[in-house]
Amino acid sequence: MTIPAVRLNHAVLYVADLERSIAFYQAAFGTEIVAREPRANAAFLRMPRSGNHHDLGLFGVGHQPPRRPGAIGLYHLAWQVDTIDDLEAARMTLAELDAYTGESSHGATKSIYGKDPDGNEFEVMWMLPRASWGEFENAAPVERLDLATDVARWGGTRTASELVPQEA
Repeated sequence: MTIPAVRLNHAVLYVADLERSIAFYQAAFGTEIVAREPRANAAFLRMPRSGNHHDLGLFGVGHQPPRRPGAIGLYHLAWQVDTIDDLEAARMTLAELDAYTGESSHGATKSIYGKDPDGNEFEVMWMLPRASWGEFENAAPVERLDLATDVARWGGTRTASELVPQEA
């Protein structure tokens, strides 16, 4: 029997400087601190529109050499936004924080990429309505993102609440 998970609930990162990382995620995503664990030098953060207890855990471990790109381990986290307009705003926010690293279209999803102060990569993504996946139902190309065209076409379309219904 497989595990009936529906979505990643939270991520936990080791960071060099806990307070610096908290400040970054607050500035980038508007997170709030929901809990601290001083014995572990940890903080647990929640996204503003989340109904989750926490979405991101941060454990301060002190300065360490960065992991080289492409090394075994986590590549990136992906944070989903509700509208393509939110994705456009994310691009501006990351640019203002000097954290923007790129963007792409993956067909059914549109993505902006960034890095936190420790070099942890993340993606901010918006997903097309499921009924519009079409040829991308079983494909994930890496193509140039034309955000202006996508905003003009999909502006205001909310998709974050779409989950696959559970069969009875």
